[in-house]
Amino acid sequence: MNPDHLPFDAEAMLAGLRPWIECESPTWDAAAVNRMMDLASRDLALMGATIERIPGRMGFGDCVRARFPHASAEPGILVMGHLDTVHPVGTLASLPWRVDGARCYGPGICDMKGGNFLAIEAIRQLQRAGIATSLPVTVLLTPDEEVGTPSTRDVIEAEAARHRYVLIPEPGRADGGVVTGRYAIARFRLEATGRPSHAGARLGEGRSAIREMAKQILAIEDMTTEDCTYSVGVIQGGQWVNCVATTCVGEALSMAKRQEDLDLGVERILSLRPTGNDVSFKVERTVTRPVWEADGKTMALWEHASRIATGLGFAIPHQSAGGGSDGNFTGAMGIATLDGLGAMGDGFHTLGEYLLIDSLVARGKLMAGLLATLG
Repeated sequence: MNPDHLPFDAEAMLAGLRPWIECESPTWDAAAVNRMMDLASRDLALMGATIERIPGRMGFGDCVRARFPHASAEPGILVMGHLDTVHPVGTLASLPWRVDGARCYGPGICDMKGGNFLAIEAIRQLQRAGIATSLPVTVLLTPDEEVGTPSTRDVIEAEAARHRYVLIPEPGRADGGVVTGRYAIARFRLEATGRPSHAGARLGEGRSAIREMAKQILAIEDMTTEDCTYSVGVIQGGQWVNCVATTCVGEALSMAKRQEDLDLGVERILSLRPTGNDVSFKVERTVTRPVWEADGKTMALWEHASRIATGLGFAIPHQSAGGGSDGNFTGAMGIATLDGLGAMGDGFHTLGEYLLIDSLVARGKLMAGLLATLG
């Protein structure tokens, strides 16, 4: 099967993608994420998939699992992606759907609604061409990847265990490549506690939790090395400017290429202590993504994909990448996983996020070729 003969059309794909982008779906807004799940479910149902809704938990949205009819019951192909984004509802006012030359802009368009959409379009194109896949195909869409997948890791691992291959349409790499491994990641909750006082009348009697947190942030980020990085991305403290803050909380992230480096990094941050006797400081480990190192099965999957890409006229070099994805889980399980199969673009997590329009067709054909030929 030559996927280059499939009539992918960029304009038609943009028309189908636009409602997805204009349905804003930030992770922390379960109702908004579920509206996006409704849109995707409808598209998949129209294609003949059996739709199952897995109720959300921990305050997050639902999952959608779509199974396509197939004569075989053997382990098949899992196409997996998240529909949550980092962009709050209202971001469309600052980052509206906009086509500008070779680019199309919008919140979550590249990370990763565009990739999910092109993967579903690949299935649609195979159906229209009457091309049956050798293996059953399942699509799993999740609601909480952007915050470390705290509520759906068990669903992902259980579903992946029933499949031979996992294809993840996260954004393609800047060089056009794909991902065959990802760094280990740990997240932490930080909490500083001080002593309140009136900031105007009795400032000296207070002990500021915000001041303590500021000191600890500098200490945490100064621990960064080439082997293990640390960053603090969320801070919340105080209620009144005329009160010395009693509490301050934050979130930190640590990332390492090797699991042993992350394990040492976790020990370091968990060993932090208050900088003075009049304040307290606590670090709690939250969600973790295990390191995913490419094995023989994943490399064989990449080689197969590379041959398809070459036939389409482009190369897909592979790499291990920072920035976690749900491929960390499936790859660490030893299941053949190929990540970074989605649209090309840039500006992820910013008000300049865009995808390259031509990549919808090129990467859609690559996905179709994989779905049609994996066996």
